[in-house]
Amino acid sequence: MSSPAAEARNPAPPPPGGVLWSLSGDIRALLMLPAALTLQVAHPAVGAGVDEHSVFRTDPWGRGERSLRSLQLWVYGGEAAAEEGRRLRRLHRTIQGTDTRGRRYHALSPANYAWVHATGFPVYQHAARYLVRPLTPAQERALYREWLQVGRILGIHDRDMPQTIEEFWPYYRKVLAEEIESTPVVEDLVATDRPVPPPDRGPLALRLSLKVLWPVLFPPLARFRRFVTIGLMPPEAREAIGLEWTDAQERALRRFCGVVRRVVPVLPERLRYLPYARRARAAHRRAVRAGE
Repeated sequence: MSSPAAEARNPAPPPPGGVLWSLSGDIRALLMLPAALTLQVAHPAVGAGVDEHSVFRTDPWGRGERSLRSLQLWVYGGEAAAEEGRRLRRLHRTIQGTDTRGRRYHALSPANYAWVHATGFPVYQHAARYLVRPLTPAQERALYREWLQVGRILGIHDRDMPQTIEEFWPYYRKVLAEEIESTPVVEDLVATDRPVPPPDRGPLALRLSLKVLWPVLFPPLARFRRFVTIGLMPPEAREAIGLEWTDAQERALRRFCGVVRRVVPVLPERLRYLPYARRARAAHRRAVRAGE
């Protein structure tokens, strides 16, 4: 049995078969991530750090690919999960500056780093109602416990994270009321008129085709990105940032998500789950069969 000190240095990822194990590797999670990212950068310190130090404007596809890989490692990475958490802390060690309110910030300040982590829980909890199904109270508690484990993988101390759902919601509402605003990065992420380069990943023929078609494809894609980003964000967060959302948009979102809810579960596993999740699920099934 490992010691508490060893567990703190190498925290285990969330367990196979848990809520996150099913949720974060499903392709529907790709629709949830823009809302979580936008809520993260609505914090003045986090937004300033991304604005000043990230390459999300010049290399959006590479930045997105790296972020998705990192998130998948937190849940499905096994022993690699803790190392990924350490790598992220090393990466953020030098990120500091002045936020939009004139305050000095450091990316690894507990309040800032913990907020980046915290946003995942309310977005997963809210978006699952639309794209998967509403979580039961027991599933919500399990999701929160598993998300705390992700926080430990990221190197966040328990003292800097609310330890129960009952403690989380007052903390969350306080940050929304006192800190959250429409930062320049938020405006970029929900804009439909800011230039984005065509995808630079994938086969050469696909990249060349997208480059030619990008002027036609990008405007509707930008509108769709804004639609799902705002629509799948918890309403109280949307209101805190000042993002408008109409009844007509809500009806359109429910129709769209209804189709997604019916289609995704009948897809074969190779199409339904992201690569890290698919490989981890297959390895877990082999391990279970070997132990029978």
